[in-house]
Amino acid sequence: MSIRRRIRYWLPTILWAVLIFSFSAQPTFSTTPVHWRDFVVKKSAHLFVYAVLALLIYRSLKLTTRYPKSYLFLFTLILVVLYAVSDEFHQTFSLGRTPTLRDVLIDIVGGLTGLIVKTKIGSSVS
Repeated sequence: MSIRRRIRYWLPTILWAVLIFSFSAQPTFSTTPVHWRDFVVKKSAHLFVYAVLALLIYRSLKLTTRYPKSYLFLFTLILVVLYAVSDEFHQTFSLGRTPTLRDVLIDIVGGLTGLIVKTKIGSSVS
């Protein structure tokens, strides 16, 4: 496979990861003055962005490797976990941000949810 094709398959994944990284570098802000609503909005965003990240990683791996689907699922989940941990670590250097294990767990649940939805939709389409 050509390097140009690999770049084309991985570019959306890399751009999404950069987007997550850039949001993590921003100081946190309230989305609403009601604490529980703010919490729900922010944690829902975590779930969503990591579900999308997992789908993009899965797609990139599927198009650039010959791993079986079970390995693709596992490797994708491992990469999501590593990125979630590194993202929280990155927040230790970002003013106004605090890394939490809870966010890592929510990110992992988001990634896992994206993968489960993908496998359920993918198996029903095939």
